[in-house]
Amino acid sequence: MKILEDLTNNAHELQEQMLEEILRRNAGTEYLSRFFPSGQADKLNFKTNVPIVTYEDTKPYIDRIANGETSSILFADPIIQFIRSSGTSGGQQKLIPITAESFEKGKYHLFLVDIVTKKCFSGPDEGKSLSLYFSKPEIETPSGIVASPYLTFYSKTDIFQSNLAKFCTSPIETILCLDNKQSMFCQLLTGLLQRDEVVQLSSIFASVLARATKFLEDYWRELCCNIRTGYLSDWIIDPGCKNAMSLILTGPNPELADLIQQICEDKSWEGVFKKLWPKIKYISSICTGSMSQYISLLEFYGGGIPLVSPSYVSSEACFGINLQPLSKPFDVSYTFLPNTAYFEFLPVNKDGGGKAQETRTMDKPVDLANVKLGQFYEVVVTTLAGLYRYRVGDVLKVTGFYNKSPQFQFVERQNVVLSIDTEKTTEEDLSKAITNAKLILEPFGIMLTAYSSYSDTSSIPGRYVLFWELKMKGSNDLPKLDAKIMEECCCIVEESFGFTYKALRKGGAISALELRVVKHGSFDELMDFYISKGASITQYKPPCCLKSEDAIKILNSAMVGKLFSPKTMFLSALSEG
Repeated sequence: MKILEDLTNNAHELQEQMLEEILRRNAGTEYLSRFFPSGQADKLNFKTNVPIVTYEDTKPYIDRIANGETSSILFADPIIQFIRSSGTSGGQQKLIPITAESFEKGKYHLFLVDIVTKKCFSGPDEGKSLSLYFSKPEIETPSGIVASPYLTFYSKTDIFQSNLAKFCTSPIETILCLDNKQSMFCQLLTGLLQRDEVVQLSSIFASVLARATKFLEDYWRELCCNIRTGYLSDWIIDPGCKNAMSLILTGPNPELADLIQQICEDKSWEGVFKKLWPKIKYISSICTGSMSQYISLLEFYGGGIPLVSPSYVSSEACFGINLQPLSKPFDVSYTFLPNTAYFEFLPVNKDGGGKAQETRTMDKPVDLANVKLGQFYEVVVTTLAGLYRYRVGDVLKVTGFYNKSPQFQFVERQNVVLSIDTEKTTEEDLSKAITNAKLILEPFGIMLTAYSSYSDTSSIPGRYVLFWELKMKGSNDLPKLDAKIMEECCCIVEESFGFTYKALRKGGAISALELRVVKHGSFDELMDFYISKGASITQYKPPCCLKSEDAIKILNSAMVGKLFSPKTMFLSALSEG
């Protein structure tokens, strides 16, 4: 692929050009000009004078633009609109400016992803993708500038709508429907009606596919009824959905309904995606980072269908793409694209327990060309659209190089998710501990479908609390909770934590870990809660740690059992270590 070869062979030069262009255009803005008092806006002065910042540092300028001041206080190009982040991973919704050029870079990123994927999978042009996309209402800022999630913005563009029918089973009206339930029902219905054309199942994040699978489990009978009779359910009242479905659901199809019913009535849904869509070649969805908790679920329902995590993107910028789509989900690395933004990398030390130490802004960042194999970094981004030396919050590990462009594996968000006393547990720590513990469940046919946690400091000493949603592989039935097995899971989680946790636990400064098992569908209710607070279903990232009391109440109300790590078992394991 000549395009990728040119980009990656010239990574250093393209990064230098990227920074030069950003400074040429934006050095005169109110934000940047104060760092160049002599007027010399070059790389040396940029790195010497411009501070490394977080969203909170940039927010006052973004708020001023949202409230009516010209966007030229932050960047030179006209603003198109604001992109609104989900707020479920970082704890707050952000407004990120987007310009015509930054939109073009996003399109180019998608173009490259498409090229790589099509090269890997023969003949995807022969069919369509069942792509589950959803929209959120736009909000208008006091200045009149619109703010919405990226996919809501993108789905209204001419390029998306003009190409939609060529690659996607879902009519645009079902994607733009603001009622998620009606939208999901109609998109799944069109996907089933066109089952022989579907070669790809996709969503932006894996959480959407998990949600869609649960929806299919709940509504397959009604979907079959619609197909069998040729009539759309009465509760679908969105005018766009009704009109679009009238052109697809044109008459009874009892043969197809019987076939889908036979598949869905099977006691086990292992491999159900392949059975429902027999020509499917792969599942495309970001399943790294916090989405990794859905990998086992999608592998179970996929029954061997490759699970492709195509790219590394955020509301702030497009970072890299997966050049080896057939990599196992936990082995995915992303090759950074040097022409989308200017990247710097703050070194992150890893202690003996594997825990990322907090990165301080006094640490000297390195350029993309100077990262070292095997080292850990927090990514810092500078864009044409007003983000300068902006800490994204993601920790990455350099796993290799493609020509002169580094390849990174996503490690964790640089944030502490659980904390009691001096103990701090990161997202990576928690993910690894739970990955180790759930291995105990697999021989019993039990699947962990979702999890979250919080630090319970309502009593002294405090403890960490885990919420787990479990199901049997052969059904949606809640597994019989064997106390001994679940206690062993608790022990393994605690044994997987770092030295500080173990020492405080042994000394009585932290109480025994508590595991609360919740009923099937509880994490869908949690997602609904965050969506009601403004999160987008398309961008939803399940919080691995709950900060909201209301969110904790939702899962507590769905609790069907709780267990504690047995003190004696844990302490014996600690003394042996």
